[in-house]
Amino acid sequence: MDAGCVLVKEVRAEFRYMNIVLCYVIFSSGVWTWRTVLWVAIGWTVGISLGMLSCIYVATLHENDLWFSNIKEVEREISFRTECGLYYSYYKQMLRAPSIQQGLSELINDNATESKRTINLLRRMNIYQEVFLGVLYRILPIQAYLEPVYFYIYTVFSLQAVYVIALFITSWLLSGSWLAGALTGVWYILNRVDTTRVEFTISLRENWSLPFFALQIAAITCYLRPHLKPIQQKVVLWLMFLATLCFCLTWQFNQFILLVQALIIFTLDCLDLISTEQVTCLYLVQVSSLLSVWLLQFCNSMILGSLALSFIVAALFQALQLRSDEHIFKFIKSKFGLGPTRDFDASLYLCEEAFGLLPLDTFDRLAGTLLAYPYLVTLIVLLVMLALLTLANLCDSSAVGRPPKGRFEERPICMRADVAYNLLHTVFFGLLALSTMRMKYLWTGHMCAFAAYGVCGKELWSLCLNTIHCNTKTKLRLIRYTVPLAILGFLCCKFWPKLMTEVSELREFYDPDTVELMTWISSKTPKKAVFAGSMQLLAGIKLCTGRVLTNHPHYEDRALRERTRQVYQIYARQSPEEVHRILRAAGADFVVMEDSVCYERRHGRGCRLRDLLDLANGHIMDGPGDNDPDLVHASHPRFCESVKTDGPAYTALFSRVFQNKTFHVYKLKRGKKRAKADREPVAMEDKTQ
Repeated sequence: MDAGCVLVKEVRAEFRYMNIVLCYVIFSSGVWTWRTVLWVAIGWTVGISLGMLSCIYVATLHENDLWFSNIKEVEREISFRTECGLYYSYYKQMLRAPSIQQGLSELINDNATESKRTINLLRRMNIYQEVFLGVLYRILPIQAYLEPVYFYIYTVFSLQAVYVIALFITSWLLSGSWLAGALTGVWYILNRVDTTRVEFTISLRENWSLPFFALQIAAITCYLRPHLKPIQQKVVLWLMFLATLCFCLTWQFNQFILLVQALIIFTLDCLDLISTEQVTCLYLVQVSSLLSVWLLQFCNSMILGSLALSFIVAALFQALQLRSDEHIFKFIKSKFGLGPTRDFDASLYLCEEAFGLLPLDTFDRLAGTLLAYPYLVTLIVLLVMLALLTLANLCDSSAVGRPPKGRFEERPICMRADVAYNLLHTVFFGLLALSTMRMKYLWTGHMCAFAAYGVCGKELWSLCLNTIHCNTKTKLRLIRYTVPLAILGFLCCKFWPKLMTEVSELREFYDPDTVELMTWISSKTPKKAVFAGSMQLLAGIKLCTGRVLTNHPHYEDRALRERTRQVYQIYARQSPEEVHRILRAAGADFVVMEDSVCYERRHGRGCRLRDLLDLANGHIMDGPGDNDPDLVHASHPRFCESVKTDGPAYTALFSRVFQNKTFHVYKLKRGKKRAKADREPVAMEDKTQ
């Protein structure tokens, strides 16, 4: 069996869950005929086909971009950049453990991720997915024909199929036509640049969690549909709970997403668009999911004190003086000018493009696929209807005979609860995406479903036909089918050649300096050696070599953030004695310095790492430009530059043991009390060309 067949089987396995939700599209409808059954069966086929197409599409792009099947193992591991490498290393660790029990024990009592500390990785990080896949790979009879790395990446790509089918279901439920789902899937694929980045950031937590978030939205949409039977409501609630649980378990930022969702539910409650029972059930699903994750993560206080949970149970947050996620609040305060701009942690986020405002060219791309136009029209019309409904609600609040809560479908101006939820969902998450570019992936996928509902739904076309006084069932049905088919035909004709060109472009992974560094570390340093350096590089060192780290990219711990700021003093203006003291305090044996960081040009002045460190230390920044009046000149040169001069003050504490065009590795000297491991000879290599 080849790898492609395994990928298809994994996708089919994911569909079992989806079919349960799809059944509710059928069973909640009215009278059935053979024509209706055939039409629904075609819809199922189209939805599954689009999901598989999106899965194969991103898998092909990943293979073609890296020539993944033909590069060495170390090059494959290096391709898991930054925190992706850190997460994948735990999957690799589970596979290499003598037994499953030993692997779990090593994760619960880990002393290799942070030097001089023993941490519970299952509590600190959201890595249950790596544990699950590691266990699954060990027990399934697939080792002979499927490499571990392919089992991992194919699982992630399969989740993309689940994502597309969940959006397909949502738009189908809203509009009553699977043509909306087809349009959703096509738009999602054509707008890949703005809907997903899975093909080059496979291990990111969002790529695991967003498919489950989309499933949860589909379940909420189904739950809020009118005339749902009690047994159907119970089943959908359980599906909603499972989807929410998986979403929360796989992404550390789940609490902030659920907070936005809780605010949406609260708004619907205030507008009397959903019943008290529905509000209670939705909140209970959120609370139950968060508490379940809290238990699974060994009573992680960050979850118990999350704002989403605090919004529902307000008294908890004041009681728990939490600091694990305080950097998020610092970022928000600094982003909107509500706090100090010199905070190192907040500046690390603010200076990254992903945490800036959504670029305007995003809308040009969305308009190019015809997604932006129906989306904006649908959004504006429904917002006007919601405003009118709100005014009617205010008027009725003081009137006698007020209609029961959640029964506005009896009014001249009405809006279904499932439509209202999806409207507020796209508004709230749209505002979030506009403020922070990285959050656009929470918005653009649902944007496809919402726009497709506008094109295929009855409400908007009925409003248009009523305006011109020609609304009949025949004309409504004709326009609901003709317009989406015309759009689909146009998109296929315009973009199919581009897609074929894109999947035929072949590239190859090329990073010889990093490969050389990892090979040297693996062969020339002790297995228990501790390495210091940038967070991104150290994640790769852990994955490729298994060495111990001083710090890493999972930034959700206050003590780790402080240690990272200290270790980064290697790029600040500090004396060799101070840098040596800091690194020794962190337990480092070696320090790796990168020219790309020391002489960074990717960011402008004020956002380079060395500038952030200078500002945090109260020093004047490099280069021409303004400086705050309270900043002073540093009394020492920049360490990452001066250590290369091999001056006596530096050679007394650091010895260079490796260098190439990109990296410089120094071993810390310990004087007369150096340990036996440090007396082992470490070969000096200089591959600078």
